[in-house]
This record gives sequence, structure tokens and C-alpha cells, in this order.
Amino acid sequence: MAAQANAIDRTRRMLSLVTYLRERPGAHVADVARAFGVSEAELISDLDVLPLCGTSFRGGDLLDIDTDGDRIWWHNPDDVAAPLRLAADEATALLVAARAVSTLPGLREGDRQALLRVTAKLEAAAGEAAASSSRLSVTFEAEGGVFADVDRAISERRRLWLRYYSPARDELTEREVDPIRLFTVGHTYMEAWCRLSEDRRTFRLDRVAEIRVLDEVSAPPEIQVRDLSAGLVQPSADDPEVVIEVGPGGRWVAEYYPHDSAEELPDGGLRITLRTPDPASLRRLALRLGRDGRITSPAGLADSARAAARDALAAYEAQP
Repeated sequence: MAAQANAIDRTRRMLSLVTYLRERPGAHVADVARAFGVSEAELISDLDVLPLCGTSFRGGDLLDIDTDGDRIWWHNPDDVAAPLRLAADEATALLVAARAVSTLPGLREGDRQALLRVTAKLEAAAGEAAASSSRLSVTFEAEGGVFADVDRAISERRRLWLRYYSPARDELTEREVDPIRLFTVGHTYMEAWCRLSEDRRTFRLDRVAEIRVLDEVSAPPEIQVRDLSAGLVQPSADDPEVVIEVGPGGRWVAEYYPHDSAEELPDGGLRITLRTPDPASLRRLALRLGRDGRITSPAGLADSARAAARDALAAYEAQP
């Protein structure tokens, strides 16, 4: 099974990346990606995030790292190398966050112990701020418990029962799945073999309404693990372009469907441009949106979506 890609792995990699780049000015992208065992696309994604990090939110205190696609340059390593001084509110926030993360289900025990050691050092250095932080706590909601159950099912080769919410259909479905792996692409997902559809499916953990680890042995078929370095869904540039305008109640479409652009509209909605190999499949989406959205392009698809809506309304009104 492929190594699980999660936020903890990426954070560890990015912390190491800062030290690596400081010692190797002008390093080649291909060399750095090979050293960290990631694709060049994953490395570039990390480099897009690093300039948002630093010792504060002031411009001069952020990491000034960029790349021309071939080499990587860090322009201000000395400016951000000064010893860090935490204000009382910063120390409190950091300690509360560290204690909360240390309780997360699914956290590797080695990572947990390392975090606890760092927390102890921060408490010693923070003084009175540490005392005030001990009166605060953070509770993570359901996703942490779902992660723990999926992680357990994978390690014990057990089947899972789910009640899963699909925003596109606005319904809960029940299904049994054989989990394959956990991964993170913006959100945390489980890839699994779905016994209901008899096919591979991807489930976002924060949409799992209920989960149980079953006694049945998990036995997914031998399938090739997908390359997710370019994203969860990867439409082709040759796929037809579709434009959908949604109101405030339909903004979830931009979160659920990969898209080329999402332009803000005056009423709080969005004009979403996306690509799909099967534009006709979006008619269901248009019916689901109702008053919250409409397909505007291509014209043929927009007309067929309106016709489907009229037929559905006529069938509803014809019922006694």
C-alpha cells in the first residue's frame, strides 16, 4: 500500500525543506524533488505555500522563496534567521494548538511524543502565558474520529459501513466499503472499493455522517494506485468547457467540482467555468441546483437542462 499522504507528512517535509534550501541556494527543482521523494508538481505546490510562512505576517519576516521552474532561490534567509520572540498571546495560541493536535486520533506515536516534548519546552519558556493557556482547550469534531476508524480498518484489513452525504444529490447513502488508503488533497479523503457500486470510489471524511468498523475482512481487488500529484480530479484541456452561474446557495459547486475559474457575481454567487468529458452529465447538477443556479454555456446543454427541468415540473404537477 502506498504511504499515506497527510498534513503531518507535508508539514514535516516543508520544515525540512526550509533547512535544505537555506544550505543550497539555487538548487535545481528536479534534484530537490528527488531528495524529498516527491514529484516536481508536489514540490512546486510546497513552494507556493512557503512564501506565506515566516516569523510574523509582516512582509520582511516572510520567506522570500521563488522558482523559475528549474531552480529555487531563497532571497532573505538572513532576515528570518533571528531568534524568535513570542508575545504572550502568541505563546498561548501556540500551546493550545499544540495540546489539541497531540490528542488527534491517527497521529503517529513518534510524532505525538515529539510534539509533547516541544510543548514542554514551550511551557518552560512561556512562564505565565503557559499557566493561562492551560485553562483553554480545543475540541476537534467528527473528522478526527472518522480518520481513526478508517486508519484502524486499513491496518486491521477490515471492512467499513458508512452513511455518506453527497452534496451533488443532497442525500445520505449507506454502503459497505473496503478501504484502500487515506490521502489529503485540500481535504482528507479515503479511497476505497465500494461494494454498492462495485467500483473504486473516493470519500471525503468530513462528509461521513456515521461509520462502523465491521468484522468482515476487507478484500479490495488489485488496482493501480492513482497519481494525485496534479489533483484529485484531472480534467483534460481538450474536454468541452461548461459555464455555470450559481447564487449564494450554490457556491458549494466550486468546492465540489474541479474548475478553471470561479468569478464572483454581484449577488454573492459565482460564475464557474469547468471542463468535463461528458457535459450531459451536468444536467443532473442543473436540476439539483434549481433556483440556485443555471448552465449558461454551451447553449445546447443549457437548452437541454431547461427542457429537463420543464419535464420534471410537468411530471410533478401531473401527479394527483
